[in-house]
Amino acid sequence: MATDELSTLFAALADPTRRAILQRLAAGDANVAELADPFAMSQPAISKHLKVLENAGLISRSRVATARYSHLEARPLKEATEYMQRYKRFWSEGFDKLDTALADYLEHEKDGNSD
Repeated sequence: MATDELSTLFAALADPTRRAILQRLAAGDANVAELADPFAMSQPAISKHLKVLENAGLISRSRVATARYSHLEARPLKEATEYMQRYKRFWSEGFDKLDTALADYLEHEKDGNSD
């Protein structure tokens, strides 16, 4: 995934409403009215969120008669996860060092208080 696509993806995921929409779509396709229902916003406002998600490749949209349905496209989420996994080692090593330092501190405290 190109860096600019990744930026678009993370920008789309930065909004809590869009993340909630994706979570809803994980349960199945939905139309704009169904997606707008849990939010205190208009269908046009939800449509703007859907356009951002579509531009990021996170959803696809189709027509069934007069209704437009949105469908979750999970591939970009997998690619974002793979990108973030590269940094997991960094965080894991940092936490491992913190665990070691804490254990050393607690052992030193125990030894110091036993006198």
